Amino acid sequence: MSSLQSVQRWMQEALILPGRVDDDERAGLLRDSPGLAAAEGLAIYQRGYFLRIASCLRGQFPALCHALGEPLFDDFVADYIRDRPPHSHTLYDLGRHFAGWLGDNRPDRDVPQAKREAWIDFMIDLARFERQVFAMFDAPGQEGRPFAGDGTPDDRLRLQPCFDLGAYAFPVPAYYHAVREEREPPLPPAAASFAALVRTDYVTRTIPLTEPQYRFLKAMSDGEAVDGAAATVARHLGTTREEVLESWRSSGQRRRWIDWGFFITD
Repeated sequence: MSSLQSVQRWMQEALILPGRVDDDERAGLLRDSPGLAAAEGLAIYQRGYFLRIASCLRGQFPALCHALGEPLFDDFVADYIRDRPPHSHTLYDLGRHFAGWLGDNRPDRDVPQAKREAWIDFMIDLARFERQVFAMFDAPGQEGRPFAGDGTPDDRLRLQPCFDLGAYAFPVPAYYHAVREEREPPLPPAAASFAALVRTDYVTRTIPLTEPQYRFLKAMSDGEAVDGAAATVARHLGTTREEVLESWRSSGQRRRWIDWGFFITD
């Protein structure tokens, strides 16, 4: 087993870091075939491995690939898998750390915040959002089980399991959906945006939010009931909890969120 593990580690490093393959080690592990030298056979696997990884990440981050262009995106992928080689049996987890890695390795990371390149912030925000969308496909959901209805009391409303929130410095949800609709959106200027992601009947929806709506749902996501979430928003707006609750009910927001499948009953 120790010998097998050593060979497996060597093969993984040979695929991820082809330039570091030691000729003597390769000769000791791989044999030439009548029609193909060992180095040539290994090179096929090295190219195929990267192409498969790059293809998977392009599928997980289609809008980021569109924004960067495929050649530059693939360059980032090559650096990413060298720093964060896959450790899972499934390619589903491949992009889990991609947004964080982009932030850690941004070319202007040593520059003061005020002088950093805005387009890099946009790319990181976009990667964060796309990872959230991708994760929704396989997340535990409420399919086949009941949701809350109009008659559910406020104190029994809880967010359903397949629900997520995002706050971004750029309008990345709008950019993402424009790319998915095969439009050619320009890179947008900085503008705060907030969104909810919710899956019902195996369909994921993106719901744009205002900042108070985001704060309300974030408080519920953190464990607050409706009253506590309303109090959080009231403190932010400088108003009362009762006024927030009245607006939530009278504006139709409560009904829309219930219709969209935000809530279940505790």
